[in-house]
Amino acid sequence: MSTPVTVAVVGATGAVGQVMLSILHERKFPVKKLIALASARSAGETIQFGDQQIVVQDLATFDPAGVDIALFSAGGSTSTQYAPKFAAAGAIVVDNSSAFRYDDDVPLVVSEVNPDAIANAPRGIIANPNCSTMQMLVALAPIHREVGIERINVATYQSVSGGGRSAVDELEKQSADLVAGRAADPQRFPVQIAFNLIPHIDDFQANGYTKEEMKLVWETRKILGDDSIQVNPTAVRVPVYYGHSEAVHIETRSKISVDRVRALLEAAPGVVVVDDRKSGGYPTPVTHAAGQDAVFVGRLREDISHPRGLDMWVVSDNIRKGAALNAVQIAELWLKNRP
Repeated sequence: MSTPVTVAVVGATGAVGQVMLSILHERKFPVKKLIALASARSAGETIQFGDQQIVVQDLATFDPAGVDIALFSAGGSTSTQYAPKFAAAGAIVVDNSSAFRYDDDVPLVVSEVNPDAIANAPRGIIANPNCSTMQMLVALAPIHREVGIERINVATYQSVSGGGRSAVDELEKQSADLVAGRAADPQRFPVQIAFNLIPHIDDFQANGYTKEEMKLVWETRKILGDDSIQVNPTAVRVPVYYGHSEAVHIETRSKISVDRVRALLEAAPGVVVVDDRKSGGYPTPVTHAAGQDAVFVGRLREDISHPRGLDMWVVSDNIRKGAALNAVQIAELWLKNRP
């Protein structure tokens, strides 16, 4: 594939970091040396990389000289502080936080949608989009290229793993408590998440939308390079461990048939169409997405309320494709195209 390089994974002990490590190994990424980094409290732990045991180092005291690629998944404040230091030392940084996504001089990349954007990364930083934006655009980009999209109405049904390990632990504990007849004790979420839905992810903004919802607006326009696209999102947290789902309703600039959309999606990289109009003939986070690389699309149909409307259901593993896999794919693209 390429000359082996030194790779640092920042946030190596976290949920996304662990999947990054496994994907690097699975895809035979040309790693000369793997460096695992985390906060001081995790330093000294060992993590598995293929058949190697790697000792986790303290990010705060690590010298980034000699690192070729740094995959960051440790939160926005950590990225803000350390990503520029790695870039200044000569590494290309692929950042999974929202710290740099909206900066004009940082490309925001979905590997199947706008891979050419990585060529213009003057700061040495490339941003990974939000998981919900990423899976939606893998499905919508082929349609936008064909006929243009004017408007997107989307309701997301986002698994608790998007909130980190503490969110997964809370769903597990609350579910066990409620089944045993004990009361739920919300700590990580504002209200009970087990057997419930919460129409609130991230902070509320002045316009009444949450930041998670506005990410879908901002990121869609930047990735597709079209500020005229209107996006109307509602983000909902659901009691599912892994895999985000989205009910997506689009209005296209020109009429396109469902059959043509299905053909576009079946030919699109990273997409698997599961669209049989029968019981079970559609993707779900548990039966299709969890642990898989693809974005799954089903329930394709014309919108009976709009002459150029289309509806679909989009499902993907938020930790895998929505974070770790895309970061590794960006690194692969960079290696393939670097000067």
